[in-house]
Amino acid sequence: MSEFDTNIPTTFDPFAEANAEDSGAGTKEYVHVRVQQRNGRKSLTTVQGLKKEYSYSKILKDLKKEFCCNGTVVEDPELGQVIQLQGDQRKNVSTFLVQAGIVKKENIKIHGF
Repeated sequence: MSEFDTNIPTTFDPFAEANAEDSGAGTKEYVHVRVQQRNGRKSLTTVQGLKKEYSYSKILKDLKKEFCCNGTVVEDPELGQVIQLQGDQRKNVSTFLVQAGIVKKENIKIHGF
């Protein structure tokens, strides 16, 4: 055998790290807070990505009482349970979730216009 045979590098997969990160589902779970425009000036705030062990109805009850708005829990086939609130409550919901200890501040993503 020549010295060139020993210096041949093994196959390298450049996407191995990316695939390893994707397989670790649950390591970087984000809670997404979005606003959706309805008709005119009306809007909806949606909260998705909360852990399944939380009682969505109790969180919704506290959110409705705290912000004096109406809301509901909607079952989506792809996203699971989603909390919907009336009005643009993005900042209110994010501070509430952090203060209640449900989610860390760095795990909240706020979307919208």
